[in-house]
Amino acid sequence: MKVFIDTNIFLDLILKRKDFKEALLLFDAIEKKLFNGVILDVTILNIDYIAKKQINNVNEFLTTVNQLIEVVGASNEMIKKALDINNSDLEDNLQYICAKYLKCELIITNDKKFYSGDITKFTSKEFVSKYL
Repeated sequence: MKVFIDTNIFLDLILKRKDFKEALLLFDAIEKKLFNGVILDVTILNIDYIAKKQINNVNEFLTTVNQLIEVVGASNEMIKKALDINNSDLEDNLQYICAKYLKCELIITNDKKFYSGDITKFTSKEFVSKYL
């Protein structure tokens, strides 16, 4: 199963936030190849920008993410489609468009307002409960 993973799941893990345990279980499952994880390339930059304000060495974590998760970029056409969505969060829109383009079966996010269109959306807790 191919799953698209929102930035906040990575931040939960590296910053040991409230949903740390579920994020860890998710990444363990991806490492064991139970699921294929996909992220947008800007996710790497966002993790670096946010996490390095709170922890010293983000590069080791990002190296692991880069090895385990398929990182994809957006085309001009994808960005246009994201801009056309009637939702104010362009990053979420673009992640949705990429997930749809790559035929991801679901999106994992802890953002209640994340736009997921016609793709099923799970929180990390819901995903762990249903699939792990």
